[in-house]
Amino acid sequence: MRNILIVLLLLVICNVSANTVVVGKNSSIKTLRQGIAVAKDGDTVLLTKGTYKEGNIIINKSIHLIGVYAPVLDGDHKNEILTLTGKNIVIKGIHFTNAGYSSLNDFAAIKVIDATRIIIENNTINNASFAIHISNATYTTVRNNIISGTHKSEHLSGNGIHLWKCENAMIEGNSVRGHRDGIYFEFVTTSTIQNNTSELNIRYGLHFMFSHNDIYLYNTFRNNGAGVAVMYSKSVRMENNVFDKNWGASAYGILLKDISNSHIRNNKFIKNTVAIHMEGSSRIEVSSNFFQGNGWALKVQASCDDNTFHHNNFNGNSFDVATNGTMTLNRFYNNYWDKYDGYDMNKDGMGDVPYHPVSMYAMVVEQNPTTLMLMRSFMVSLLDKAEKAIPGLTPENLVDNKPMLKPNKL
Repeated sequence: MRNILIVLLLLVICNVSANTVVVGKNSSIKTLRQGIAVAKDGDTVLLTKGTYKEGNIIINKSIHLIGVYAPVLDGDHKNEILTLTGKNIVIKGIHFTNAGYSSLNDFAAIKVIDATRIIIENNTINNASFAIHISNATYTTVRNNIISGTHKSEHLSGNGIHLWKCENAMIEGNSVRGHRDGIYFEFVTTSTIQNNTSELNIRYGLHFMFSHNDIYLYNTFRNNGAGVAVMYSKSVRMENNVFDKNWGASAYGILLKDISNSHIRNNKFIKNTVAIHMEGSSRIEVSSNFFQGNGWALKVQASCDDNTFHHNNFNGNSFDVATNGTMTLNRFYNNYWDKYDGYDMNKDGMGDVPYHPVSMYAMVVEQNPTTLMLMRSFMVSLLDKAEKAIPGLTPENLVDNKPMLKPNKL
């Protein structure tokens, strides 16, 4: 009678169908492997509280695996824990720990291969090289998981959420820390990353490679080796994210390399070494962003062209803009620069004197990084003032012809 009452209670709590397999010490089925074996397509497997060390379990049926009271699947530092393949599989409410490590194979706590319509949500994953590894999958959802890696060196760590050759993925509401890259996309198209927090990762909070038509919104990238890298991609929307304290010798809020036809809007860049670094990038709109307390707000290399920067606010950055060439093919207008000291005679809110955001000192530092030790010296101040009076070294056409007198409303 007691076991029947427990099963009924679990059914009510989890709101599952009558076709339910219960696994646990108070059930006739004691192991998850047995539970998966007897389950049929459309069934729900309830995994009750306890610790299960059963090696790598493969699920290739359309079932829901739901943990009740946070059961633990322990890889015992030897194995992958769960492998999913097929369609219509849900994994929910389970604590995964101690997945194995291999220098040859990408062992993961949860691996998804050749699958569609997979949902992985409300799980906890810790002490795994790769936490969730997804390849060749469509319509996958990874939602509200708490992921904490081993935080070893870059070569000994995997990625928190890793996608390769996927379409229509939704990565939402996850907390990821302590991995090589928090979230990694390679050959991933038409997918969304939103409301995630990726912090304290060794390399990047988010890493894009050859991934087109993707969106990331309302994410926070904090204290990573670098915030986000978007490489060899096109048609990417990056909006309403926070890039905070990605600080170090080669740290960026966003690193853009060879991307095109993209949008960076309504983001906050706070205390990054370089807020946005652009190289070989074209037709990118950078608008309505807030840059505060960064070493460099923008580094726009001479290899970039046809990019537009407008209605951004620059406040308290050591360098607002830097470049490595004397000619620029990008457009700046209606930005607010806290270093601008022009005037507005006709009271239209825009300065009557154009603003050149690249200082002479920024050009010198770009060619000779060791000159940073002279920053804020009286000599540097004199050089910058002389350059403003008689421009000679700074790019003549890198100019905001209509700078704003007051910060833009973002």
